[in-house]
Amino acid sequence: MSGRSRERQAKYQRIAAELRAGIEAGDYEPGQRLPGENDLMAAHGVARMTARQALALLQAEGLVEARKGAGVFVRDFKPIRRRGVERLAHAQWGAGRSVWAADVGERDLVVDSVEVAEEDAPAAVADILGLGEEGRVCVRRRRFVLDDKPVLLSVSYLSAELVRETPIAQPDTGPGGTYARLEELGRRPVRFREEVRSRMPNSEESAHLRMSPGMPVMLIGRTAFDEQGRAVEVNEMVLDASAYVLEYNFEA
Repeated sequence: MSGRSRERQAKYQRIAAELRAGIEAGDYEPGQRLPGENDLMAAHGVARMTARQALALLQAEGLVEARKGAGVFVRDFKPIRRRGVERLAHAQWGAGRSVWAADVGERDLVVDSVEVAEEDAPAAVADILGLGEEGRVCVRRRRFVLDDKPVLLSVSYLSAELVRETPIAQPDTGPGGTYARLEELGRRPVRFREEVRSRMPNSEESAHLRMSPGMPVMLIGRTAFDEQGRAVEVNEMVLDASAYVLEYNFEA
């Protein structure tokens, strides 16, 4: 950045840039405490609000996290590289592996909450699944935790008539998960469509994901289609944006 550009920055932005550079250079290591508000006030000759804004900016970027009563620390968390194409390949779930395993490798991914229920289908879901106005769906709600950090909320919708009294309607769907069980039912997914967007989390999402203030979420809506082109699952996911890198590899 040129000297003129730095001059146009607000003081809190310059302080944040200095701290960010220190994090990237390794001067502040993961898990290490950053200088506090009093330290920044003394070092830069600024008001408390300016120092607070600098630290808040780094929190909003997902680089640091505030710990109540202890200060602000460099986040000790390696982002998840979500490989959007490879993870959904039949070679993955068809071999009995979870699609989520493709994202985390040897790291410890835990589903710490699973709720399965039969409910009236939301209108948009009923339309996609072709269920009609009186359609019922099997709803699977899950929270995924990685390295003790909640990173993802997932809600899947499937035709209740199709999956009733099958492992899909149970908390543990077995090796390969839902898609492997759909294959056994003759409704193997052969094509997927994902839509990605972002927004700020609502209060419930923020609480469930234990998110830092100012951090957005990514929303991924996925529809799975069988060989006849019929939708067999709708999955709505809410991701902590600071916890993920979305990667897509495909042939030109």
